[in-house]
Amino acid sequence: MEKRAQANTTSGVACVGVIMDGNRRWAKENGLPTYEGHAQGYKTLKDLMRWARAAGIPHVVIYAFSTENWQRSEQEVGYLMKLFRFILENETEEMIREGVRVRIIGERARFSEDMQKMMEKMEAATGAAYDITLHLALSYGGRAEIVSAANALLKRGVPVTEEAFARALGSHPMPDPDLIIRTGGEKRLSNFLPWQATYSELFFTDTKWPAFSKEEFDSILAEFSARERRHGK
Repeated sequence: MEKRAQANTTSGVACVGVIMDGNRRWAKENGLPTYEGHAQGYKTLKDLMRWARAAGIPHVVIYAFSTENWQRSEQEVGYLMKLFRFILENETEEMIREGVRVRIIGERARFSEDMQKMMEKMEAATGAAYDITLHLALSYGGRAEIVSAANALLKRGVPVTEEAFARALGSHPMPDPDLIIRTGGEKRLSNFLPWQATYSELFFTDTKWPAFSKEEFDSILAEFSARERRHGK
């Protein structure tokens, strides 16, 4: 893998996590069908990657679809699968042009075999040269990730240390997020990266994800840089 030169940064952020909440409510408020909220949410995600790259942030992890989201209506899950399929089939070349490497974390086995193959293909194609890595959490649940890592260590007979456990996580080698942003007004992590978020700075905003702006992102980065992070010391 070839990592291209990073932009200069004063943010001090190696990894930012985002819980993209509010797509459905944004669509409803704007008199649009639910799928339009998700479509606009994806456009905002692409904007976010440009903002993060300009700030020199090398890793972004996005909570795109949780294990619990499978329980939504068949119609909405079906639309989301179509959206994910569209991204996998059509967005690879743009990711390459934008210098974005894509990694997908989560329970891939719950997706169709052809989608799993497309995930592998996108990861391989975008990993040749990149400025920034997008970690897409799809069918992801933090507790499930922890249980899977524990079982993997037990099966291998490896002594359980924090370092060994971290390496066994499906998200490895993604760095722990320095900050996590949740849009949409809710103030919880909803099973997102419980192990990795131990010392993350948390930012909650009432702005619904499709309306999230560069100005608000930059404001959050500025507030983050002003916080004193002691990590328990």
